[in-house]
Amino acid sequence: MDQLKLGLPKGSLEKATIELFEKAGWLIKPAARNYFPEIDDPDLNCSICRPQEMSRYVEDGLLDAGITGKDWTMENKSDIVVVCDLVYSKVSRRPTRWVIAVAGDSDIKTIKDLEGKKISTELVNVTKRFFADKNINVNIEFSWGATEAKVVAGLADAIVEVTETESTIRAHGLRIIHELMQSNTQLIANKKAWDDPWKREKIENIALMLQGALNAARIVGLKMNVASDKLDGVVSILPSLNAPTVASLYNQDWYSVETVVSEDIVRDLIPKLKKEGAEGIIEYALNKIIS
Repeated sequence: MDQLKLGLPKGSLEKATIELFEKAGWLIKPAARNYFPEIDDPDLNCSICRPQEMSRYVEDGLLDAGITGKDWTMENKSDIVVVCDLVYSKVSRRPTRWVIAVAGDSDIKTIKDLEGKKISTELVNVTKRFFADKNINVNIEFSWGATEAKVVAGLADAIVEVTETESTIRAHGLRIIHELMQSNTQLIANKKAWDDPWKREKIENIALMLQGALNAARIVGLKMNVASDKLDGVVSILPSLNAPTVASLYNQDWYSVETVVSEDIVRDLIPKLKKEGAEGIIEYALNKIIS
């Protein structure tokens, strides 16, 4: 039986990825003592891998596809297929940022002031290429973790670190002087697997469902009944992806109106709909929106 070898990211992205797959239709049960979680799809064979190593495993064919960060694909300069972007993280639905930070009281104000300085980072190759392109000579050292503390302890003049909210950077008294790049999660594939018709279709189906689940984030459905003489007023204030669905009720001078809207406007929209004459208003969650 054909199986697709799929890599799932370990660490900060693991929980968010498993939740995303569940919303997309796959139930993944992590195993407590190994890196091979169960999944309710006989076509898939899952492995948990560090995002930093994922693109290498995919490139080498140890995995057919995997989810990792754009940053680590760039770091490894991996020869793989980027199937699609999946913009999510452990705390938000926005890209992460790799930034250059220094001590809050440092004399370093711009990246040019880093000439001859020591920089600590886990993203060594990308950082080297960045400073080489800027013709700025720096000493870049690999950081095994707790990178923010390197500046505090005087082990480095600056760091290149990933952030979502900047809270950890601020907690260490650091100041951001430059944004190196933005990154997001991606579904990537091995080139040989991508050329296999069965595997490619499976990968594309996974991409479709994952993107559909992300599209539905903070989007809800609204359904209501509206009398015919109130219909134009209700429809005029209804946002929708295209246009609201309007269907006549059986043997009545009433209509059923249905649409999808952003969750953050519902609290203001429903009172307005009620005021315009909508009745029996129902709000319901959405799992997927397929474009």
